[in-house]
Amino acid sequence: MATPGFILALRERVGTHPLWLMSATAVVLRPSPDRAGIRQVLLAHRPDFDVWATVGGIIDPGEEPAIAAARECLEEAGVVGEPEALAWVHVQAPATYPNGDRVQFLDLTFRFRYVSGEAHAADGENSEVAWFDEDALPPLSLEMQRRVAAVLAGDEVTRFES
Repeated sequence: MATPGFILALRERVGTHPLWLMSATAVVLRPSPDRAGIRQVLLAHRPDFDVWATVGGIIDPGEEPAIAAARECLEEAGVVGEPEALAWVHVQAPATYPNGDRVQFLDLTFRFRYVSGEAHAADGENSEVAWFDEDALPPLSLEMQRRVAAVLAGDEVTRFES
């Protein structure tokens, strides 16, 4: 997905100065169809960095973080998921994009339960979306490993009740 409009408007005023942004990550789990007791993790391949990653993105102003993560699941992967718990809150290292824009994210990682949808690269941001057994994940960055590990460990910061 393209840069959100509110970020473009901010950039008109602040240029490439650092922006403090919030992001929401959805680590979507479902039971493995082939292996009893094993969960699968939804991951997306990002061609811009040639890495596998969890789905997620920038939280829009006024948007609830869990709702943002659910929106990203549908936008990026064509999957409907339900947030179950906030598993990890983390400040990412500062980053600079190729155009010089500087950012730093506060990421909120949620454990999601798969509800429906056929996983696919839905918005052009990812080249592939796939389910992986929890014990057979593709290579992930340390950041992604920590997000997935927090969810798989069952750690909970907050429980969501309906």
